Amino acid sequence: MAQRKKYVQVGVGGRARFFYEAIVGDFQETAQLVAFCDINQTRMDYANKIIQEKYNHPPVSTYKHTEFEEMIKKEKPDIVLVTSVDRTHHSYIIRAMELGCDVITEKPMTTDEVKAQAILDAVKRTGRKLRVTFNYRYAPHNTKIRELIADGAIGEVFSVHFEWLLNTQHGADYFRRWHRDKRNSGGLLVHKSTHHFDLVNFWLNTQPETVFAFGDLRFYGRENAENRGVTKFYSRAYGSENAKDDYFALHLEENEQLKAMYLDAEHEDGYFRDQSVFGDGISIEDTMGVLVRYKNKAILTYSLNAYLPWEGFRVAFNGSKGRIQVSVVERSYVNAGGRSDLEGAVQKKQIEVFPMFGEAYEVPVIETEGGHGGADPILLNDLFGIPEPDPFNRAASHIDGALSILTGIAANKAIATGLPVKVDSLIKF
Repeated sequence: MAQRKKYVQVGVGGRARFFYEAIVGDFQETAQLVAFCDINQTRMDYANKIIQEKYNHPPVSTYKHTEFEEMIKKEKPDIVLVTSVDRTHHSYIIRAMELGCDVITEKPMTTDEVKAQAILDAVKRTGRKLRVTFNYRYAPHNTKIRELIADGAIGEVFSVHFEWLLNTQHGADYFRRWHRDKRNSGGLLVHKSTHHFDLVNFWLNTQPETVFAFGDLRFYGRENAENRGVTKFYSRAYGSENAKDDYFALHLEENEQLKAMYLDAEHEDGYFRDQSVFGDGISIEDTMGVLVRYKNKAILTYSLNAYLPWEGFRVAFNGSKGRIQVSVVERSYVNAGGRSDLEGAVQKKQIEVFPMFGEAYEVPVIETEGGHGGADPILLNDLFGIPEPDPFNRAASHIDGALSILTGIAANKAIATGLPVKVDSLIKF
């Protein structure tokens, strides 16, 4: 039997529950949750309420964010789980390693190249391990794509066209939350696209070399709404008459979980989870196009839009022996607004191979249960259980975490300057 490892978790917002429920639920024999750390005591109390009522687990110790080092010294965890606001990831990752802990961090690993360099330097300096939770690698259809390419189904891949669609429920949600401020999230090209750029690195087994991009805020934000003739505005949905009939408004008081985590907690830190997507102060893009050249000379054309009628992605690979086409439709969701196992659940998918000479064929993919196309349960076992042998090497390291965000970071710089960016100029591995 594997040794039971001790975990503390920093940040108990929307994504946190996915991890702490797994530890106190399915992985009690191999993992032990001993403490929460957050800026908000109400939110930590709610997390303790969940593990008590749903799993009959005793409440764990709670520490404010200013007591992080005290928590590490007192609780002596083996691993620190970081699920805080993106801009704070590097601080907790680095200090945890300096205090002798390994770390698991939610994506993105961090938000800019300076913080990424500090993390890489800390890994070298301390010798500690850092994992990044790229669950999309574990989705059976994404693993199958890697297998097809590795097995030479279409020969050498020369180009990839990849478009990701965020709809008016999930996509809009990034513009209600702290993510709307680029200083917090790095924008969607870092916060969200880190998944997608990691998949391309994973699928092609290569690294980005040169990046160019365009991006703008075209749909969300007050000015865009005004240009479309909108006349009723509000800063947040709660208590607003103008929000009552707005499709894009999030009514926290109507959802028990959102109310407990945010509405009942905002008196402590002043964080409003239900900001208007057509308000002022949005500094991230909603319409983005990226061009990437990789070290193996493959070219990626990538598109991300956050206001579309359906959720999912389409990707095509063009190679020396043919073409692979993939279409995936995902179930829409609002972060922390429902069951975590339904987040990103696949509604339909199709993988087709078109040989250069021969009949096209569809590739069957074995369905599995769980969020993000069945990826989440496999990832959680890899993190907290007894990992099974994996010929696809899906466990993502700090190097993988850095390479994925560097594409987005370079894209942000290209948008700002109008110039292509060499990824190797941003960081030293």
